Amino acid sequence: MRIVGLTGGIASGKSTVSNLFKVHGIPVVDADLVARDALRKGSGGWRKVVAAFGNEILLDNGEVDRVKLGRIVFSDPEKRQLLNRLLAPFISSGIFWEVFKLWMKGFKVLVLDVPLLFEAKIDRWTKPIIVVWVDPETQLQRLLARDRTSEEDARNRINAQMALDLKRSKADIVIDNTGSLEDLNELFQKVLFQVTKPLTWTEFGLSRQGAFSVLLSVAIGVLICRKFYNDGL
Repeated sequence: MRIVGLTGGIASGKSTVSNLFKVHGIPVVDADLVARDALRKGSGGWRKVVAAFGNEILLDNGEVDRVKLGRIVFSDPEKRQLLNRLLAPFISSGIFWEVFKLWMKGFKVLVLDVPLLFEAKIDRWTKPIIVVWVDPETQLQRLLARDRTSEEDARNRINAQMALDLKRSKADIVIDNTGSLEDLNELFQKVLFQVTKPLTWTEFGLSRQGAFSVLLSVAIGVLICRKFYNDGL
């Protein structure tokens, strides 16, 4: 099984690339969706976060006000680290189960869309690693246009993440998304070709089909050995 790591920065276009994978039939495990589920009302993650940040982060219906919580953690590194520590176990287990379900369905290639791929050390389980990159000014302008927020808030959110230049240095594949959507689509086709090439023997062994092949080979080997043993007796 090939687990492709996909990451980038806020307003870099990572979600657009993630959607392109889905359109082309590649399943995507979205860490943001897993995190949202980990924060749903009544969950273990919800209880820990409310205990740490107080009821003032809740909406009238008891769900977490993600916008308000975001403002708190993006402006305070210590609180951001606290939030990450509280949710990390729930997000990790959620990602594991999503990957396991896709493995059981027989998918040979999947994409892990994780904003904190390197920070959470999830990159060690993925190969290749794709980073969607834009230059800092483009990133800032796109974020301002998308969220219509203040420049201070936008910079706080960008600075809260690992710099895209550093992420780019850790990548196996870099998608330069400073151009148009047409440019991105053209680059994506090349990336799609790379990630859907035939599995290596190691990757095949980690797939469901590979595991069944190994089990079948072992079973046949055991039967043959048993036959020779019985004949010898």
